[in-house]
This record gives sequence, C-alpha cells and structure tokens, in this order.
Amino acid sequence: MPIKNYGLRTPLFSQKSINSSDVKSAKLLLYVGGVLKYTIVKPALQNVPVTFEISELLRDFLTFTISDDAAATPTTQKITFTSTIGFYTEPNAGGDIIFGAPFNSLGGDGYEGYTLFVDFSALTLTNPTIPYRNRADNQATWLLAEKTPSTAATNDDFVIFVPEGFSGFAGFMAADGVISYQAYSTTDTSKTVDGILLTIKRISCTKYGVGTKVTFVNRFGVLQDLWFFLKEVKTMVKTKESYKANTLAYSAEAIAPTYSQSDPTVKILNTQAKQTHIHSSGYYPEFANKYFEELLLSENVWITRKRIQQPNTPEIIPVVVKNSSMTYKTSVNDRLIEYTIEFEDAFDYINNVR
Repeated sequence: MPIKNYGLRTPLFSQKSINSSDVKSAKLLLYVGGVLKYTIVKPALQNVPVTFEISELLRDFLTFTISDDAAATPTTQKITFTSTIGFYTEPNAGGDIIFGAPFNSLGGDGYEGYTLFVDFSALTLTNPTIPYRNRADNQATWLLAEKTPSTAATNDDFVIFVPEGFSGFAGFMAADGVISYQAYSTTDTSKTVDGILLTIKRISCTKYGVGTKVTFVNRFGVLQDLWFFLKEVKTMVKTKESYKANTLAYSAEAIAPTYSQSDPTVKILNTQAKQTHIHSSGYYPEFANKYFEELLLSENVWITRKRIQQPNTPEIIPVVVKNSSMTYKTSVNDRLIEYTIEFEDAFDYINNVR
C-alpha cells in the first residue's frame, strides 16, 4: 500500500465506533516516531463514533528548517505517526478493554501542508491525503500547483520558471507515496520522473541581474522556489527608546553645578533595526497566480541573497511576507501579470540572540 501523507495545517481526525452496550469510555494513544506522546480519554456510547482531532497535537513535533548550503539537496521534513483507540467498560478508560486490544485508527506521515475549503468535492471528506488531487493512489506527481488541473498526468502539466544557468530542486511524490526532491541542472529545460513531465522555463537575465530566489513551504508541505526577476528595493527601519538624563556635575568648590555640552541629555537605548526587501516578480503567466497565493499563505519563507561581507557567496535568510492581501492578476484585467511582494527579515539586524 502507498504511504499515506497528510497536511497538518488542516484538521485531521482519528475516529472509531464500537457495537457494544458495555462501552463507557474511549482512549486515544498517539505515537510520533514510535514514541507515545499523547493519551486522551473521552466518554463513549454504543455505535456512536468517537472523534479526536490530532493535527495540532502532531504539528507540535514538526519543525521546518532549510540548509545554509543553497546547493544541498533539501531534506524531506515530516513526522511519522500512528494512533489507536481503545474502548473500555468504565468511565475514564477504567475497567476492562473491550475486544482485548485498541483499534488502529489513523497513521502515516505528516507534513506542513494544507487543503482548501473549496477543493473538489471528493475531498470534502475529512483526512484527504497529499497531493489532494483526483489521482490514483499509485500515481506519481510533482508537488506543485498544476498548470492545467487534470485527472491524469498529462504532458506540460507542471511548469516552473528559473533563470538561465541556475540549478535547483522540485518536490516529487513517487507512486509508492515517498516524497523527495528531484534535482535539475543548470541547462535542463524539462525533467521527467516516473513518466511525469516538469517543464522548466528559462528566463534570460535582465538589467536588474539574474533575480532573487524566494523559497517557501507550499501547500503540499515541500520547499518550492519562486524567482523574482525584476528590481529589489531594500530599506531599514530602526526602533529605539530614549530618556532624559541628568548631566549636571556637582562640586564642593563650585558656586553652582555645571554641565558639559558634549554630554547629551537625551540618552538612547535598546536600538534595534530590521531590513525589508520589496521584490518585483517580473512577468508571469496567469496560471502562476497559484504560486504567489501559496507564497502568501506560507508560514516558512526564505530568501537567497549575496553575503554582505562575501558578495560572491550566497546566504539563505528567513523572512516574513508582509503583504496581507493580494489582487489576483489576469491577462484580461492587467495584460501583463506582475506581483510586488514585501518581505521583512525574520530576525533583528543587530544580533540579540540570547
């Protein structure tokens, strides 16, 4: 059976019922990596499903990081979990367990992904699995927004945009459910894995340079690169506190206190700063709206930039998307589709990590 992959930003339910008039309570045992993490007890009735919502509990154990090496293959970051539900003859999981052992309820791998409320009707049932598409369980797929949503893996279904001369990685799920990253070279214009085509549109350099790579966790819980090809505007905002100081100097010999004109009476403390980066995407086709939507909704975003002290060496920094809204661009309304996104460093400019 293929591995079941779940997005933990969407509710996930572990549920069972039992046909026994002796039942009084139910107990959930939730394991992460084979280790018991949570035990939850609820009242239970005959033939009435007992439901436990477990996504928020599981997400406590899921952390998402990115390598400092931009050329390193990304690590597939997930948790493996199982849950069981046992039914008991007394309240608070007391008395005898009915049928002698807990029932296996729900298990699989959890990722930093999510579904949409308006996903197609087959997914209105709870606990949909990644990639949330109307595809067979044993069908491989790229973990990207599709150019043309389809029930089959059609050619030219997946497209990414990358500057000329740059390599990278894209998330992929094999037919057995294993999620990993597939590399593409500096010259690849397409990549086919398990018969599924990914088209790589190469973008020529502009007068603003090769562009800026923004990496984010998309709705499938994997890292995705999105390039901004036009100009960048960088700003800094400073915050500070101040107070009025007494600078008078007293002396027994002087007839009155004195002060120095070089000693300020307004003292500054707790000065801190943050940088913001405003990036223009360049011109994308209309189907790429999904990429910018997922960037806006992501809770984990990074920018790759040149190091301040070593301009020829890239560094990856965490950022926060400051935009709180987006207007979906269309070729009818806007003709040319371009987005401007403002990012803020997810750290203080002056190091204050303690």
